[in-house]
Amino acid sequence: MAKGYWVASVDVTDPEGYEAYKTENAIAFQKYGARFLTRGGQCEIAEGRLRSRIVVIEFPSYAEALECYHSPEYAKAMALRQGKSVMDLAIVEGYDSQ
Repeated sequence: MAKGYWVASVDVTDPEGYEAYKTENAIAFQKYGARFLTRGGQCEIAEGRLRSRIVVIEFPSYAEALECYHSPEYAKAMALRQGKSVMDLAIVEGYDSQ
C-alpha cells in the first residue's frame, strides 16, 4: 500500500500565534500516524516560487492522509492557524513500485 503525504509551502506571519497550531496539530498527526520528513529546515528554491517553509509529512496511507485533513482534530488545529500563516497544501499518494 502506498503511503500518503502532505506537502506544504508555508509563510508564518505570526510565529508566536503559530505555536498554538503546532501544539494542537500534534493530536491529529499522532492519531493518524503522521511523521515529519521535513519541517521548515534549510531550503533552496531551485525553480519556481515557494513560500519560506517547506513541510513534508508522511502518513501510513493516502486514505489516512486525507482522513487526517478532514478530521475534527485537525479542524481544531486549522482554526488556530488562521491569520497566523499562509499555506499551500497538496495531499498526494506516494509511489509504490511493487
